[in-house]
Amino acid sequence: MSTEEKIHKLKETLNNCVLCPRACHVDRTRGELGYCKLPAKIIMDCALAHHGEEPPLSGSRGAGTIFLSSCNLGCIYCQNYQISQTTDGEELTSEQMAQVMLDLENQGCHNVEPVTPTPQTPLIMEALILARARGLKVPFVYNCGGYENPEVIRILDGMVEIYLPDFKYGLEDVAVEYSAAPGYPGFALDSLKEMARQVGDELETENGVAKKGVIVRHLELPGNIENSKEVFRLIKKNISVNVPVSLMAQYSPMPKVRRHPLLSRRITRDEYNQVLDYALKLGFKNLFIQEVNDCKLTPDFERENPFD
Repeated sequence: MSTEEKIHKLKETLNNCVLCPRACHVDRTRGELGYCKLPAKIIMDCALAHHGEEPPLSGSRGAGTIFLSSCNLGCIYCQNYQISQTTDGEELTSEQMAQVMLDLENQGCHNVEPVTPTPQTPLIMEALILARARGLKVPFVYNCGGYENPEVIRILDGMVEIYLPDFKYGLEDVAVEYSAAPGYPGFALDSLKEMARQVGDELETENGVAKKGVIVRHLELPGNIENSKEVFRLIKKNISVNVPVSLMAQYSPMPKVRRHPLLSRRITRDEYNQVLDYALKLGFKNLFIQEVNDCKLTPDFERENPFD
């Protein structure tokens, strides 16, 4: 299938949307709205050089991060809810998004990285092809939540250099409770298999900067050690222990979960180390790890930051 045929097939999906596992089957070209509440248009919050990504992505000049509005997940603890749980933002054509990508490259960014492109994939990929035709050279990073339709990921073969999926849940019940995402572990795993088939199960770098491959992100949640362990078990059993995994520790309670029995606190150093030790025991060596500062819950839940 040619690139033009792939873009056409992706855009056709907007007529009967199955871009993600929710398969809402709405005609977004006629204004029908599915779970993500997005029209058949690109809605962007902002674009900038991001220096807080994993080192191979941020490098010395930053990742060219494009924050897209809305999301196909409903995470009750979302750390980015101001963007992911709204459709507010700037409406762009594919041509305008292509220019955003070129501008980020011109600023010196090491890549272009749309955040949660899943529900906007057809026009984002069309923009990428336009940008490539105009001289875009840096890698394209597909930064997604992991709740992907493997058939859509298959269409992206040859267009994406770096996949950056979350693998949030190894346990189905946790996925349903926290993100209203039935079937998440299976969809995330099948999509990751396809990503690894396309770009390999490791990360290729040049002078410390990512050029091709995959990094899986897993945000450890408080009180959910078994969920995290299951993520590593699934990846080892079904793909490879070579897969680079970013084990993230920056979880912080958002307003919606300030009184949740588990999610109302940050993770502890011991929780993080239990999961890290387990991953190492399984044979994972390509791990991005973070420092954890133990934090204690205070009685005052109404403060902006309820932790010491």
